[in-house]
Amino acid sequence: MRSNPAIRVSPIGIVLFVVSLLAGLALGMTRQNPAYLAGFLLAGLYLLYSIRVADQWERVAVLRFGKYRGLAGPGLFHMIPIVDVAARYVDQRVRVASVSAESTLTRDTVPVNVDAIVFWMVWNPEKAVLEVQNFDDAILMSAQTALRESIGRHELHQMVAEREMLGAELQRILDEKTNPWGITVQSVEIRDVQIPPELQDAMSREAQAERERRARTILGLAETEIADKFASAAETYRNNPVALHLRAMNMLYEAIKERGSMVIVPSSAVETMGLGGTLATATLGGAKPA
Repeated sequence: MRSNPAIRVSPIGIVLFVVSLLAGLALGMTRQNPAYLAGFLLAGLYLLYSIRVADQWERVAVLRFGKYRGLAGPGLFHMIPIVDVAARYVDQRVRVASVSAESTLTRDTVPVNVDAIVFWMVWNPEKAVLEVQNFDDAILMSAQTALRESIGRHELHQMVAEREMLGAELQRILDEKTNPWGITVQSVEIRDVQIPPELQDAMSREAQAERERRARTILGLAETEIADKFASAAETYRNNPVALHLRAMNMLYEAIKERGSMVIVPSSAVETMGLGGTLATATLGGAKPA
């Protein structure tokens, strides 16, 4: 928004004013008649304030004797000085407004500081100028109020985990309010949600305790499953001594293979596992005849 659009002049108007002034000076000095200077000076002033320029993204609301005449721009347009007034230059590009809500209570009574950005644009400059006194401030105040109301309707975990949902809700609320003004809110993005440090510590301890509980639960389930497997294996070995002996031999073999060391087995264990006859058979089978 221009700070004082009523006195905004175009470069072309300045050039025409200078040319008229120089022409008036030249004719006045040549013909020794100051009326030429006065006439060209008035013509230059008229051109200076009657020819205006609006940028490609701008529209200008023009009032004639206080009554809305229409929109002008982009490019060059003509105004009658004193009779016509440029009420406002309206920028139709997408603009960004930063809003914040400090120490606002959530639904579960947690004080939070929330920062958000609002993307909005003017789609109807006529309504924006005629319906709202200052739509920039209106957008900012409406967004801040809607943000506080939305915080009060949601719990903390929703605000932290569902920022997109909160932004979409704010966008819908603001768009319904600003559409009659000729303004549309394209999107709202939640940038940051801050909570008090002492609450952060409490939440951290709570999360750590929850993870510890889950770890112990998983460990207990694993112990139960292992015990069930052992009971099933014991039942199988009880009814099948050969399987028990084979399992014992396999365990002995794995211990020797993995550790690469010598294992001393008592003779009673060998007899129990039935290894005596097996070793004797292997020895006799491997002996060479004399």
